[in-house]
Amino acid sequence: MDETPARILYIDDDEGLRRLTRRALERRGYAVELAASGAEGIARAAAERFDLVAVDHYMPGQDGLATLIELRTLPEPPPVIYVTGSEESRIAVAALKAGAIDYIVKTIDEDFFDLLARAVEQALEAVRMKAAKERAEQELRESNAQLQMMLDEVNHRVANSLQLVSAFVHLQARNAVSAEAKVALKDTQRRIAAVGQVHKRLYASGAVTTVDMSDYLGALLRELEEACSTGAAPRRISFEADRLSLPIDKAVPLGIIVNELVSNACKYAYPADAEGEVRVRLQADGANAFLLNVQDDGCGMPADGSVKGTGLGSQVIAAMARSLKGVLSIDSTKRGLSATLVVK
Repeated sequence: MDETPARILYIDDDEGLRRLTRRALERRGYAVELAASGAEGIARAAAERFDLVAVDHYMPGQDGLATLIELRTLPEPPPVIYVTGSEESRIAVAALKAGAIDYIVKTIDEDFFDLLARAVEQALEAVRMKAAKERAEQELRESNAQLQMMLDEVNHRVANSLQLVSAFVHLQARNAVSAEAKVALKDTQRRIAAVGQVHKRLYASGAVTTVDMSDYLGALLRELEEACSTGAAPRRISFEADRLSLPIDKAVPLGIIVNELVSNACKYAYPADAEGEVRVRLQADGANAFLLNVQDDGCGMPADGSVKGTGLGSQVIAAMARSLKGVLSIDSTKRGLSATLVVK
């Protein structure tokens, strides 16, 4: 308990009882002030700070309920214990509904002072616990806000750093001599962009740990459509998605898989001088699973099963599917290729 005694205001029109109450509460360590009427008590409570007010019900002019209601309208209303000489429950209920923290029945023996002292102690403890709870909640809100700012800053910095790395790779690709090196570096740049989009989305959305996959993949696919299209060979990428949010450790590998499958379809499914379409569908499969499908209408896989390009993309897809603990299936015909990933 604080070294400064709690200040109590006792409002009662009975002068003798006021003095006895002050003496009884001061013996228990409280600092007690007195008021002889509701109006006087309200004026004192408005002018001074009290840790608790006790108000009697039966008073001439302005009774305890009217006084209680006015006390509750103060800018910083003190907790109020309601004191009544009546054992009628309706009065106690009315007082509690009006905002009293507790009530006691007034008697003429020493038990009244013990009951009042106990009620005061319990009320002050309840107020302390409420104040401590509010402080803890405020500190938690401030801590959460600070953590949110830090996470936003981290995602912002990661996105910027990945953009910088992507710019370095782009410069290296421009200076590369062999065509194979140029292609490999451009593929690397797209993979970096797939990861960078996650952190860009987290920073822009204010999310902490999950990524809205519809927004993320939509932005990623728009960038791929622009990068993979030429005037002679435009690539149209259509996208459908259920509303699905995934944690970062699932969003990143899924984005890389989409990047690899769509890039491969854009590069190898159609002739270099012809237009083509790639369709991407992401859908929830029950409460704890999702399905990704990437489909084109191109030439399909070579009949001998050989891999076009370096084969690195296929290795990346397989590695990311394993990290998601997903099952990847490829269905290839002369009318195109369909890749389906199921993750539970």
